[in-house]
Amino acid sequence: MDTPFTTDHGRPIPTLHSSLRAGARGPVLMEDFLLREKLFHFDHERIPERIVHARGTGAHGVFECVRAIPELTSAGLFQKAGTQVPVFARFSTVAGSQGSKDTARDVRGFAVKFYTDQGNWDLVGNNMPVFFIQDAMKFPDLVHAVKPEADRGFPQASSAHDTFWDFISLMPESLHMILWVMSDRALPRSLRMMEGFGVHAFRLINAAGEAHFVKFLWKPHLGLQSHLWDEAVKLAGADPDFHRRDLWEAIETGDFPAWDLAIQVLTEAEAAALPFDILDPTKLIPEELVAPITIGTMTLNRNPDNHFAEVEQVAFLPSNLLPGMDFSDDPLLQGRLFSYLDTQKSRLGTANFAQTPINAPRCPMRNFHADGMMQMGRPKGRVTYEPNSLAPEPEPVFPTQPGATGSKQRPRPFADPLSQALMFWRSQSLTEQDHIVAALVFELGKVTLAAVRLRMLDCLARIDETLGGRVAEGLGAAAPTAAALPPPLLSPQLSILFRVPPVKGRVIGVLVSDGAPDAELTAVLEAAEVEGLAVKIIAPRIGGVDLASGQRLVPDLQLDGSPSVLFDAVALVVSEQGARLLAQDKAAVDFVADAFAHLKALAHGPQAAALLARAGVRPDDFILSLPAEAGRLAARVSQRHWPRNLTQTNPERT
Repeated sequence: MDTPFTTDHGRPIPTLHSSLRAGARGPVLMEDFLLREKLFHFDHERIPERIVHARGTGAHGVFECVRAIPELTSAGLFQKAGTQVPVFARFSTVAGSQGSKDTARDVRGFAVKFYTDQGNWDLVGNNMPVFFIQDAMKFPDLVHAVKPEADRGFPQASSAHDTFWDFISLMPESLHMILWVMSDRALPRSLRMMEGFGVHAFRLINAAGEAHFVKFLWKPHLGLQSHLWDEAVKLAGADPDFHRRDLWEAIETGDFPAWDLAIQVLTEAEAAALPFDILDPTKLIPEELVAPITIGTMTLNRNPDNHFAEVEQVAFLPSNLLPGMDFSDDPLLQGRLFSYLDTQKSRLGTANFAQTPINAPRCPMRNFHADGMMQMGRPKGRVTYEPNSLAPEPEPVFPTQPGATGSKQRPRPFADPLSQALMFWRSQSLTEQDHIVAALVFELGKVTLAAVRLRMLDCLARIDETLGGRVAEGLGAAAPTAAALPPPLLSPQLSILFRVPPVKGRVIGVLVSDGAPDAELTAVLEAAEVEGLAVKIIAPRIGGVDLASGQRLVPDLQLDGSPSVLFDAVALVVSEQGARLLAQDKAAVDFVADAFAHLKALAHGPQAAALLARAGVRPDDFILSLPAEAGRLAARVSQRHWPRNLTQTNPERT
């Protein structure tokens, strides 16, 4: 670039390499303002990380209304199909610090900022439709319990410790959410392959002032898919940035992830007829009771230019609604309306944080907020107060609907903490139930306080005696008993395995060796192209291999450091001699053994026999032949072969 380096104030800089000194070996001079400015800025370049949702990533995109709903809301965004607005989405884990791993067992934040001509709308939710607590009064306690224990500062990004389970075992309202966190929903394969939920009930208000309750849901175009626990653990070591890298690379290659925005709508009377309180954030509305209506599509199509300026400085506020939207009396939501604004001021250092580019509305702004640190606007005129007679007064445009107000009181928690926990448990497939039991055994096995373990087992038995008994068996404890709950409504939509996800967006890892048959590699590449899949070539040496034809192939990745947990399915394109050599390489054996253990589709030619034998691979319907079955490999890349012997091959299975 021809533009010279400058100071923060625009003065050209002669050098970036050394300090100003008194002679070649003399002391640094106090007059070196360039050194002072550089160190000063470096010393202050960190801001406090978020207390929760600290580790995150994000992307820009566009939202398009695909179904107008003027009968429900006067919000301009939903008055005409085809209306588009820019968005910024941030995805995050909850419990860990900025330096923690992407693949922790955790809730994922799913927050979207819509830049509309009526101001910003922030839809701030999670990848699970419910939450641990019913009232914001308990939020600091929940976070303190799940964070590293106060005396020792660990464990990081993990709920598998005494204080968390002590808290949960004393909070029956948390039992529904805890089954979600112990399920595969807490181990998403990709941020592109998880749902999002607004969690709370909101209100939509039309031009006539009529109100409806609404819940917001994001449905991924790529479907739902999760990791196995063993995969998540190994990924944390192989690539702790797996999720953010996956999102970044997908967008960079033009494979833009997309979600449909849907709503569940109820009248006041319909909400009152539900078997639970719609204001209770520990409850969801089963889709079998209220079918979602798709109203828009979000496509993420641009990565941030600067992670700090955009992902770290973006500030979401649940209070940012559009005219035609309103809050409900959900007590957890009401607490968030205060807490989010307060924490953004604490993190970003000024009440003017809304003026930073990532947070600034893309529409005209007008208010009488004045001055303050880092005032970046230039308000004109003499009036900074109202009422006044010197400037025209606008008409109010944000009517607020009255809520279910009454006498001031501190009520008891919402009733019935168990029935939806039972609904979630009974709606899972047998495989998913196995995973929940395994997760609970793992987590409670880390609890050193016997009283907490026993109390938690009692809680699980109150949900379902079989669930409590299986976890107790895994821990070597006596099986608890409890009165049976009435049979629940079953909701197949709560099961990830209820439907097979599409294959688009997945990645095949192809391990190659010298002398590998060109035809096998070509078959995999062509099948992947047909299905819209990415392919990563892995070789023992990053310098490349020579195929059977003599063609030099430069791989994408070197085998050491590129385990099969990074891929959705694998292919072995090797020569007979290459297979024998790889069978002596632990990284290659682990590459194949882990793919088999994680129930993935695996394709190979007859030359791979030595490597397959060393890795303990046995034939089944997901062990495929190359080049003939490359198409079947591509078609099964989003599936796992659950009948494979889980007891021996999946360390999560108890």
